[in-house]
Amino acid sequence: MVALAAELRLAAPAAPWHVNRDGLAETTANLGLVCGSLAKIATDVILLAQTEVGEVAEFYVAGRGSSSTMPQKRNPIASELILAAARAVHALVPVMFGAMAADHERATGPWQAEVLALPQCFLLTHGALERAVAIAQGLVVDVGRMRHNLVITHGLIMAEAVMMGLAPHIGRGEAHHVVKHACDTALAENIGLADALAREPAVSDKLDRAAIEQLTDPAHYLGSADAFIDRVLQAARSIG
Repeated sequence: MVALAAELRLAAPAAPWHVNRDGLAETTANLGLVCGSLAKIATDVILLAQTEVGEVAEFYVAGRGSSSTMPQKRNPIASELILAAARAVHALVPVMFGAMAADHERATGPWQAEVLALPQCFLLTHGALERAVAIAQGLVVDVGRMRHNLVITHGLIMAEAVMMGLAPHIGRGEAHHVVKHACDTALAENIGLADALAREPAVSDKLDRAAIEQLTDPAHYLGSADAFIDRVLQAARSIG
């Protein structure tokens, strides 16, 4: 066993492995974690590709993802495959954990379940990874649609930013009250939040129109997004 492990460049177990199943269970759990992360990506792609959102789409190849009844459709089939694979792997992880309860020094049955579950987990995870790479390399992003979606609330999406920008001038509690009233006005009269805020004396006395416009512009409210992206990319480069 030691010689075989050395030839395969694998670690040799300290004791006989026949009823020591934690390594296999841990491996399967890690595959489940990978599939869970991929499923998160796939779910977001599917949601963002909905007609009502339309911010991204999977890569296009003639005939790929088409519907048998609706020619206009471009189904996110790679994302769907990832979700199917992830659900299957997550269903198999408990099988591997259940197989850890081996009897005495040589199990009489539990490990046979591993033979069924483990290869499927590897194959399904491999397929999900392949589809995720294809999505990442070919994802179509509609920047114009993203901008359009940001403005469909006529600035209401920026209510929190306005409140936080106004708080240093009039206090957080009063800022919340004033911005809430402006939001109600914007909704009732179907006007932009900037216009509603300009009517509020508590706002117009402290902020001019340019400052109000800046507070209601989503482009000025990215927070720490750039820093998070840089950290993630740096971590990925260090692994690669």
